[in-house]
Amino acid sequence: MPVKLNKFSSRITQEEAQVGSKAMLYATGLSEDDMKKAQVGIASTGWEGNPCNMHLNDLAAVIRDGVRNSGMVGYIFHTIGVSDGISMGTQGMKFSLPSRDIIADSIETVMNAQWYDANISVVGCDKNMPGSVMAMARVNRPSIMVYGGTIRPGNLNGEKLDIVSAFESYGKYLSKEYSKDQMNEVLRHACPGAGACGGMYTANTMASAIETLGMSLPYSSSIPATHDQKKEECKKAGEAILTLLKKDLKPKDIITKKSIENAVTMIIALGGSTNAVIHMLAIAHAADIPFTIDDFQEISSRTPFLADLKPSGKYVMEDLYNVGGVPGVQKMLLEEGFLHGDCQTVTGKTLEENASTFPELLEEQKVIMPISNPIKKTGHLDILYGNLAPEGSVAKITGKEGTRFSGTAKVYNSEEESLTAIQGGEVKKGDVVVIRYEGPKGGPGMREMLSITAAIMGAGLGGSVALITDGRFSGGTHGFVLGHVAPEAQDGGPIALVQNGDTITIDSEQRKVDIQISEAEMAERRKKWKQPEPVFNKGILKKYALTVSSASLGCITDG
Repeated sequence: MPVKLNKFSSRITQEEAQVGSKAMLYATGLSEDDMKKAQVGIASTGWEGNPCNMHLNDLAAVIRDGVRNSGMVGYIFHTIGVSDGISMGTQGMKFSLPSRDIIADSIETVMNAQWYDANISVVGCDKNMPGSVMAMARVNRPSIMVYGGTIRPGNLNGEKLDIVSAFESYGKYLSKEYSKDQMNEVLRHACPGAGACGGMYTANTMASAIETLGMSLPYSSSIPATHDQKKEECKKAGEAILTLLKKDLKPKDIITKKSIENAVTMIIALGGSTNAVIHMLAIAHAADIPFTIDDFQEISSRTPFLADLKPSGKYVMEDLYNVGGVPGVQKMLLEEGFLHGDCQTVTGKTLEENASTFPELLEEQKVIMPISNPIKKTGHLDILYGNLAPEGSVAKITGKEGTRFSGTAKVYNSEEESLTAIQGGEVKKGDVVVIRYEGPKGGPGMREMLSITAAIMGAGLGGSVALITDGRFSGGTHGFVLGHVAPEAQDGGPIALVQNGDTITIDSEQRKVDIQISEAEMAERRKKWKQPEPVFNKGILKKYALTVSSASLGCITDG
């Protein structure tokens, strides 16, 4: 029996009592014949104020045409975006992580309220990707995520630039390496047009992971935003969603424990962002898949780090596209037994079936190291526990920084306090900078610390200073960093009890992070600690602080 393609939209187009529904749909331009067709909701996170998203509404229109050419009705609707790069270092960054859940909630809301049969989401900046896939899993109707694509690198006097070049130029200005004019020249050339930040930062990390999860078409994560192939992908999305409708292949058929393991394996192989930990946990939660930070660690422990991509390497996502893209990496990992090839994907075929049609990575390329000669034999992301992080924390250790750091705590109760200290030369070699009350509840919103890490790197302290926080790090962060410390300071976690001068040891080989004080001293400090009053007493950030879970559970807000 053929599958009924319009089994959801028929609730409002085929039932006689739905007179208001039909009258309003006729007003949108539908014919009587259109009323019998499947309806596809096309969610766009497009908006003009961010290079990651400024082209997405145009791509959504191409997707809509592809849907209509495939014999269905396509309706574009919109959800929000927050530019991490623009809001970074300000109070605006508190709204970034909450935007992930607003995106998920709004797509779920429209899909269910309007009875759409399928969803295609076109997305760009960091929180767009996990937010859209969380919604797809909740709604569980045939769905595809289309990534808007990476930005092409900037260029200044023959040097490739990106957004992290802009952030680090400020540290170089503080250390007198750059004049103000030199810094401004970098800023003018760092971002040449549309597309998400160009290295293996959070946007490209999550796009690569979600393609490997099976929820995007092959090459979606690799094709640059302004490349002609990106529009071709958008045209193909209409045919692909029709295939999914005919097969009745839904997100929960694709998102499984094995496909999540595939996605995490790709994150590790490519040297992806620490943010991937909370986002993959949230996607797993939305799909009702048991998956924990310890599962993440297990995969990282057995997966080699292979990609010489920024921020710790020298290449950008466009370079990876030019040598074979994420599909080329998938093919290599499948051949070596690192991926589950039998997982379903949005092509209607398995990952292994898709990969059989992919060319291998170019033989002479230097972007991806061979598995026999990795950058690091195990993953760059480690889950560390200890008396400073009883519920876990996430370290990004590529090996270039070393694997162990012990130093003296310099404690700050906000990102702004720590930046002022760095600007004033207060942070010295051998320090462990502790930034607290920036967690999901305490911030609230769990800001990223790219402004801080970039200032440290730009000032030449990247190899001699460590940073610990209950907040997050941008995918553009590199250096000896440890985030997502749980419990967070606002909940009375041990990070709230650290004092200036304490010795802190981070050991990625032992996967430990400890403050060198006695249990008696810790207990004495805890008696004196008082929980700060909430920062916000109304609005979205109050609601977020009241509903968000620990970072160790993915910062979920729906229980």
